[in-house]
Amino acid sequence: MFAVKPTLVGERVTLRPVGPDDLDGLVELVEDEEGARLTGSHASGWSREALREWYSTRGAVEDRLDLAVVADGEYVGEVVLNKLDTDNLSCNLRIALVGPRAFGRGYGTEALRLTVDHAFRSTTLHRIGLEVYNFNERARHVYKKVGFVEEGVLRDALLWEGQWYDAVVMSVLRPDWKPLP
Repeated sequence: MFAVKPTLVGERVTLRPVGPDDLDGLVELVEDEEGARLTGSHASGWSREALREWYSTRGAVEDRLDLAVVADGEYVGEVVLNKLDTDNLSCNLRIALVGPRAFGRGYGTEALRLTVDHAFRSTTLHRIGLEVYNFNERARHVYKKVGFVEEGVLRDALLWEGQWYDAVVMSVLRPDWKPLP
């Protein structure tokens, strides 16, 4: 479903297929402690070579779409459609930005709009879902602004530094999506 890896151009960001040239940005992304907390990413210790291998293989994978978020010619994060369920025409969405230099500039909002618009225009997907931790108010606000609706809560879904946090389940459905002009 995601065999074609597009380049999507907005006013603030360009989304393009990730590749080995994005390695430095990916290293910054996975080493960012606040980003790890916001996304609930416990995995650490990725080697540069493992990360290079990961990004070098994304173009050949047809059941997911991995796009670099680029602003002013600089990698500022990634947006991914994954966990494709072709039987139910749904997938998961995740986004990660590289910390304070990328926050509060509208990059995430535009990247999400471009990605969701592309998915609904170029595939038969009906539902794009995600989970966001209840302490990540900034992300929840952006997801709602883009058109995602809160569906429910997964209680105590994340254990972080000895404390439990809920995950809020959100989605946007094709019939509810307002296409970009």
